Amino acid sequence: MPDQRLAFVHEAELRLDAGSDPDAVGAAVTVALCGHWEHERPCRWPHNSAIEQLDSGATFRTIFVAFAGDEAEVRERIERSLRQGTGWVVRNTRARSVAPAETALAHRLAAPGGAD
Repeated sequence: MPDQRLAFVHEAELRLDAGSDPDAVGAAVTVALCGHWEHERPCRWPHNSAIEQLDSGATFRTIFVAFAGDEAEVRERIERSLRQGTGWVVRNTRARSVAPAETALAHRLAAPGGAD
């Protein structure tokens, strides 16, 4: 059976600087994974990012689809983009499972030519 692409989640707790654009976090991750936030499809590693602003900071997550052998490289790229970005401070990061509410999105991303 050929290798299958799997869905993964990388999540970060951030402190956004006053006046910073929360969408810049996802753009930084897309640049790290795709070279530019506006790029030709399909993505090598289809992904979707979201940020939720809270009183205490922000929770940022990226769902990405990759072959198991690419997981570490993708996580490293995401981590580097978060740590080198401007406009926010990374409090912590972690890998987590795809949440039930994210399952449909993960399936769309894993479909041939998957993107969101």
